[in-house]
Amino acid sequence: MYEFFQKVLQLWLTGGTLMIPLAALCLLIFASAAQLWRYFARREFRRLDEVTWQEWVKHPSRSRGEVGEIIRYTQDEVENIGEIQGRFSEVITAKLPPVQRQLMFLNVMVAAAPLMGLLGTVLGMIHTFEAIAAGGSELTGAMASGISEALITTEVGLLIAIPGFFAANVIKRRQHEYEAFLGKLESCTVQHFRMSHVLPAP
Repeated sequence: MYEFFQKVLQLWLTGGTLMIPLAALCLLIFASAAQLWRYFARREFRRLDEVTWQEWVKHPSRSRGEVGEIIRYTQDEVENIGEIQGRFSEVITAKLPPVQRQLMFLNVMVAAAPLMGLLGTVLGMIHTFEAIAAGGSELTGAMASGISEALITTEVGLLIAIPGFFAANVIKRRQHEYEAFLGKLESCTVQHFRMSHVLPAP
């Protein structure tokens, strides 16, 4: 195990100074992805069946948890459908924009990883050409070092970007699920309001 970590460390050091910002970028990507994942994992709507929350819409006093808070807030002392829709807009504004900003940040970081790896490729080739131009007895070692730097940074950039891309897509799918749930909840609430406020026939 010690030899394995020693080889990994040696390989990492071969990538040059650009490996430090790549490591920082990797930490940013996966810390941001983990935070967003926890945010959606805590949302209760995924653990509720449709029959339960539809029953809560009809009887808000029975509702529980985060979904119950939304149901009670969007029905408390409302007088028309416009007020219900306005309150749902407030809920969406409170809950989704921070997630969207963080998801946008995550996507930018994922896109930056292969570009930073490409920058490492360019720097590695520059070092290789500098070694060729300088010549001397250490030419082979200097060329090998430059080529290693060029290849390793590209590989690491892709190894960071590919799982980051999949993580961002999974989180985006969770966001769409949450948006769809809020849309269904709003539709059900509006329908319940209409049915409960139908004027009796003369």
